[in-house]
Amino acid sequence: MQILSKKESILQAATLLFSKNGFRHTSVQEIANITGVAEGTIFYHFKSKDGLFLAILNNLKGDVIEQVTTFFSGREFDNGLQMVEAAVSFYIHLEGVLKHRFLLLHRYDAYEFARVNAECRGHLEAIYEQFVEMFERGILLGHEDGSVREMPARKNALIIYSMVDGLVRLDTYGLYDAGPLFDELVRACRRMLESEKT
Repeated sequence: MQILSKKESILQAATLLFSKNGFRHTSVQEIANITGVAEGTIFYHFKSKDGLFLAILNNLKGDVIEQVTTFFSGREFDNGLQMVEAAVSFYIHLEGVLKHRFLLLHRYDAYEFARVNAECRGHLEAIYEQFVEMFERGILLGHEDGSVREMPARKNALIIYSMVDGLVRLDTYGLYDAGPLFDELVRACRRMLESEKT
C-alpha cells in the first residue's frame, strides 16, 4: 500500500470534497480536518483555495492526456468508424476510473471560476479538447477510409461527445441506469456516421 505525501493527501481529500459539495461550498478547514493537517500546511503547498483547485484540474488534465495517449498508442482499428466506437467505450470506462474527478467536471463551480480565471479555463479547455479529439480523429480517419460519410468532423465530434457525456451524467447522478443504453448509443453513433459504402 502506497503512503501518500501530505500534498497528495490534501489533493485527494479536496478532490473528493469539491466533487461532492462543490468548490464554493467546501472550506479549507474541512479539507484540513479530513487530512489531519493545519490549514497553514494547505496554504504552504497551494497558496490559496483557488490554487488547490487549479492543482486538481492540472492533475486531471495530465491524467486524461496520459490515459487517452495510452489507450490509442499502438492500437489499430479496422476503420475510422470502429475507432469512434472504441472512443465511446473508452470514455465510459474512463469515467469509471476517474469517477470523482468527472463529477468535479460536472459541477457548475468550475465553469464559474473559469469565467474569471484564465488558468482554470485553460485546464478545462485542454481536458475537453482531449475528449472531443478522440471522436474527431475517428471521423477524420473514417473520411479517409470511406467508413464515415463526409461531414464536418469537429461539429459531429462535439455532438457525439455530448451524447456520450450525457449518458455518463445520467449514470453518475444515479438518475437512470445508463448501462442498458450503451449498445443503443453505439448504434446511434453508427447511424449518424456510417457511410453508405460500408
